[in-house]
Amino acid sequence: MFNVQWLMFNDYNMRILYIALFTILFAAVSNPTEAKTTKVSKPVSKELADSAYVHEEYAEAAAIYTKLLKKGQSAELYYNIGNCYYRMDKMAKAILNYERALMLSPGDKDARFNLELARTKTVDKVMPASEMFFVTLFKRLVKSMSISSWIALAIATFILMLLAVALYVFGNTVSMKKSGFTLAVLFLLVSVFSNIAAYSHQQAMAHRTGAIIMSTSVVVKSTPSDTGTDLFILHEGTRVEIIDDVMKEWCEVRMSDGKEGWMRKQDLEVI
Repeated sequence: MFNVQWLMFNDYNMRILYIALFTILFAAVSNPTEAKTTKVSKPVSKELADSAYVHEEYAEAAAIYTKLLKKGQSAELYYNIGNCYYRMDKMAKAILNYERALMLSPGDKDARFNLELARTKTVDKVMPASEMFFVTLFKRLVKSMSISSWIALAIATFILMLLAVALYVFGNTVSMKKSGFTLAVLFLLVSVFSNIAAYSHQQAMAHRTGAIIMSTSVVVKSTPSDTGTDLFILHEGTRVEIIDDVMKEWCEVRMSDGKEGWMRKQDLEVI
C-alpha cells in the first residue's frame, strides 16, 4: 500500500511539473518582444567609430560612421568612411565617399589627395577631354569653396560695395571718389561671381549627375538593351556623368573623355 501511494504521489507531482514547464515555455514564446528589450546595445557615437578605426576594425568603423550620417551629412563623416574602405581595399566605395566629402567641402585638401590616391588603384585611366581654359578655371574656382563660403563672400563683398559707393558719393576729393568708384565696381563683380558660384554649387548638389561604377566590370551598350552593341568596358571606381535617367533600369552616361553609352543603373551609385 505504501509503495502504491508513493508512486501515485510522484505521478501527480510530475503532472504539475509538466504543466508549470509548459506554461513558462508558452509565455516565453508568445511574448518574444519582451525578451528582446533586455538586450543592451552600445550607443552609436563618433568616438566609438574612431576607436574602432584606431584598432583597425575598419568594417565596424565604417558601419558606425554610416549610421551617424542619419543624424546629418558631413564632409568629415564621408571622409572617414572613405578612409575605412580604402584600408579594406574597396576602392569603389572609397572613391564614392571621398567624392561625397568633396561635394560638401570642395576645399578639403586631404579628401582630394586621398581621392587621387585611390584613383591610382583603379583599372580605367581616363584622360579628360580638352575644354576652353576659362571653363576649366570657372569650374576650379566654384569647387574651391563650399556653398556657405561663397554665400558669406557674396554678402561681405556686397556690404563693402555699399561702403565704397558711400565713399564715392560723400568723398571730399577727386581721388577719394575715384577710389570709391573703382572699389565699388570691384566688389560688385566679386559679389556677383560669388552668387553665381553659390548657385552653380547648389544646383550641382540638388541635381547630382556624377556617379561611380560599383560593379567589377560593366559593358557599356549603344542602346538601353542587352542586345545593344558593346561599345567599351568600364571597371569599378570609374566616375561617369549621367546624362539621361528617364528609363527605369538603364541610364545614359558620359565619360570625362567624351565617350557615351548606356548601362544598367544597378552597376553604379550616384555621388
